[in-house]
Amino acid sequence: MKSFMLFLSLIFSISVPLYAQNFNDALRISDPGLGSNARALGMGNAYDALSDDYSAVFFNPAGLGLMRSMEFAGSINYNSFSNTTNFFNSSTSESNSSTDLGQVGFVFPLPTMRGSMVFAAGFSRSKSFNSVMSFNGFNGGSTSKIEHLVGFNDPLTWELYLSEGSSTNQSTIINGKLNQSGTVEQEGSINKWSFAGAVEAAKDVFVGATINFIGGSFISDNKYYEDDTRNNYGSNLQIVQDVAATSDFQTFHMNDIIDWELSGYELKLGLMYKMQDIARYGFTVKFPSYYSIDEKYIVDGYSEFADARFEFDPPVEEEYSYEIATPFEFSGGASVSLNPVILTGNLTFIDYTQMEFTEGLTDVIERTSLNDEIETLMRGVLNYNLGAEVNLPVVNTRVRAGFIYKPSPFEGDPSEFNKKYLTFGLGVLPQSKLSFDLAYAYGWWESVGDNYGNPGDSRTYQDITRHNFVMTVLYRY
Repeated sequence: MKSFMLFLSLIFSISVPLYAQNFNDALRISDPGLGSNARALGMGNAYDALSDDYSAVFFNPAGLGLMRSMEFAGSINYNSFSNTTNFFNSSTSESNSSTDLGQVGFVFPLPTMRGSMVFAAGFSRSKSFNSVMSFNGFNGGSTSKIEHLVGFNDPLTWELYLSEGSSTNQSTIINGKLNQSGTVEQEGSINKWSFAGAVEAAKDVFVGATINFIGGSFISDNKYYEDDTRNNYGSNLQIVQDVAATSDFQTFHMNDIIDWELSGYELKLGLMYKMQDIARYGFTVKFPSYYSIDEKYIVDGYSEFADARFEFDPPVEEEYSYEIATPFEFSGGASVSLNPVILTGNLTFIDYTQMEFTEGLTDVIERTSLNDEIETLMRGVLNYNLGAEVNLPVVNTRVRAGFIYKPSPFEGDPSEFNKKYLTFGLGVLPQSKLSFDLAYAYGWWESVGDNYGNPGDSRTYQDITRHNFVMTVLYRY
């Protein structure tokens, strides 16, 4: 059972995807991102009880009620993803990176006779899908991707002359002892156009709300190869008995692409209590986000023999539309100001068993089956965030540090699969109205992925690190 659960831990792994929608699709958009505010990230995103700038829209909208000046906020994000993969005792390292506009937002306090009323609007990139994984090694076992596809009577193996019989009753003599390699590269992001507001409902008690309209994209490009590097299927073996050109098998290649266009909406409510200038307490509820997904799934490939090459022509392209609801998120935090130090912490509970396919796919039976699978495999988790900031007034500088801990949402996963981040930040205030903030986050965790079949048939063991840099400019006027 433990091995089976490890196989299912694909939220933090990259492997050749399955051929239909599954729990990974729901998990991909339900797992929260790191946001795009440098001060918050530098303090480990422990920001529910601070949130006194535009980023309150993302963390705790009630914090907007603390603001007394108009504000412009802009951020640039850079992230780098590195993955060292061990595959049949062969190690392969790969990395990729992206640079994006993180956020652009405005805050508008309104004049009031008592208390406060503040509105905000803007754009933010809340999550990046940037990731990569490569593997290359000789699988001496008796299994192969070709054999796996033949077992499902896949048209790819039939058209590439890798099987014989009939298209609906295939068989193959290729049963393993091949070099297997591939690259899985993913990119895209979740973007939010936000409208938020907050009021001081009672003295030092603030309530707020954010409505996000969601857009975005996701592309996964998966290239997979099986090569007969040790001549186990040489000239004396013919894959299809009545086709002479299928002797001396060399290479099988499969390329499949998942291409998403995302849209959706979500609501977040916040509460904050300020206890003089010493402490603050923040609480938020993020209601389920509702995503509409338009998916294109494209499959292409070829086979090579000593004297022939066969291509899958034309590539197959299928289109799907479906909807997914993410879980509730309940968060609470506290901060204390001990001049010149601010200490802050957050707890967030997410029950991933509440992820749900709500519309689309083939029928109600398929959706019910997927949702039952989610309830069986997933669990509720408690994420925590810790942060600190030290104000150095002599040089108009603030230094920050934090820690982020995000347990794996799969039931039975080991602690090595939990995401951990160390964060650091620096803020410079050249004048009272202007500030520049920088943040760096270093993340690390382990994962596994299976290219096909049973756990261990073709498994990648992944050691993942992530580097995130954010630069934010704030101008208050």
